[in-house]
Amino acid sequence: MDRRETIKSLVLGSLASSFIISGCISKTDNPIPEISAKKIEDKKDGYGRTPQEEARDIELKSKTFFSEHEMSTITLLAAIIIPNNDNSGSIIDAEVPEFIAKDIPAHQIPLRGGLRWLDHESNRRFDKLFEDSSKGQQLEIIDDIAYTDDVKPGFQQGTVFFSRLRNLVTTGYFTSEVGVEYLGYLGNTPNVWDGVPQDELDKHHMKYDEKTLNQCIKPEERNDIMNWDNY
Repeated sequence: MDRRETIKSLVLGSLASSFIISGCISKTDNPIPEISAKKIEDKKDGYGRTPQEEARDIELKSKTFFSEHEMSTITLLAAIIIPNNDNSGSIIDAEVPEFIAKDIPAHQIPLRGGLRWLDHESNRRFDKLFEDSSKGQQLEIIDDIAYTDDVKPGFQQGTVFFSRLRNLVTTGYFTSEVGVEYLGYLGNTPNVWDGVPQDELDKHHMKYDEKTLNQCIKPEERNDIMNWDNY
């Protein structure tokens, strides 16, 4: 099983409760005032945001924190965590780097510190920035900070950074349109119920009466509003 499939299986196993990290921050020192939804740029149909959320999006989009080099390194790391394949969209298609850069500003300073640690470590080992190192050299460093249960002395900062980034990458990817499609998650999709299977009814010595069958179990009428007046 490759890394992408491993992450997919972990997400599917914990979809209901645990893979979205700190997706909502409830307290803020500077509440954002309400603003007209008409000012949202590139607004899509069915946007579904409250005025406060729309205002927050505008503010986040208007600011740039990370440098081009930092964004390039974030993108590189995201692709290491969730590699590209031919069966689904990439972290670029899912706009994961943009999500990491702007969705929750509280992550920005810790991530910048981690990126500087990463470049320092790469310079120490290979006399190159992490981005300019070979794939093998990059993975050599990642292997030393990827596992929180086995951290070598001096690598604690790198491990905390990579754990934060990995959580953000998986959250960003698997909450995006391409990520949800990759999971095959259908959500609240309507289906057709045609009653308890006959073998289960037989097992419990039960059966539907004709009136119930005629009035209640009609898949072809599933979109009709039931009239119970004569039931």
